Amino acid sequence: MTPLMMIVRSGEIDLAVYRWPHSAEKPTLVLVHGYPDSASVWDGLANELGDRFNVVAYDVRGAGRSGKPKPVSAYALPQLVADLKAVIDAVSPAQPVHLVGHDWGSIQAWEAVVDDTLRSRIASYTTISGPSLDHAGHWLAERLRSKEPARIKQALRQLAHSWYIGLFQLPLIAPTLWRSGLAKHWTSWLAWREGVSTTPSATQASDGATGVKLYRANVRGRLGKARPRATDLPVQLIVPLRDAYVLPDLTEDLQRWAPRLWRREIDAGHWVQLSHPHEIASWIAEFAGFVDGRQYNEYSE
Repeated sequence: MTPLMMIVRSGEIDLAVYRWPHSAEKPTLVLVHGYPDSASVWDGLANELGDRFNVVAYDVRGAGRSGKPKPVSAYALPQLVADLKAVIDAVSPAQPVHLVGHDWGSIQAWEAVVDDTLRSRIASYTTISGPSLDHAGHWLAERLRSKEPARIKQALRQLAHSWYIGLFQLPLIAPTLWRSGLAKHWTSWLAWREGVSTTPSATQASDGATGVKLYRANVRGRLGKARPRATDLPVQLIVPLRDAYVLPDLTEDLQRWAPRLWRREIDAGHWVQLSHPHEIASWIAEFAGFVDGRQYNEYSE
């Protein structure tokens, strides 16, 4: 199925929003992609779910066909939440949506889930490989201050796997790498490192170069000043056990912040929606169906 594109205005920028076939009888599912992707990373999953949901995906600011503001401050989490609100207002003004986020899409979706601005507009949240920065900040601080070697080791392992975040704080290196050839080899990297086959994106160089502003605008300020932020929304946590960037350990203790938590693990890498679209689609449909009181027979266990 080929989605239709619409433009949604959020503040001073336009967002490219993609909608698969729509029906008033179906609930709405909003997919938020991460870095260095665009909305096309969801195409396979959307086709799996399009007969059960009004599936919506959008290019986040700085990616794909959406606007690319220049200031780093334009990529701060409040602006990203405002973008998500604009999309939800446009595609489902009367009913709450089921929200799914991956990587940075998950990080910004967490911000919406724990904030009063959008809490009533979200029916459920499925998070994949993207922690709340507040939750991650607490997790790291508690382990680094611990007297237990095993807990300290957990934190140090996660920091080692997050080496690229430090690189992204520098204004020129990562954008230069993307524009000087990394984009051409990105699909090869995913095939080698993740075992997934993808179609080259015409905007990959720009997506990678601009998207580093997400890290520069948010990470240092939030991890060092983490707030105790919780949600009573139903949350489904999908944990790829071979994730090379967000280690499974980082999802420990999440139930303290999201008591209505369902945890599912899968033997997969970071881009699990590409490597295992049917399995992820089945879990999303089952979880949303449970929350809505619906039954999706194809995906029932």
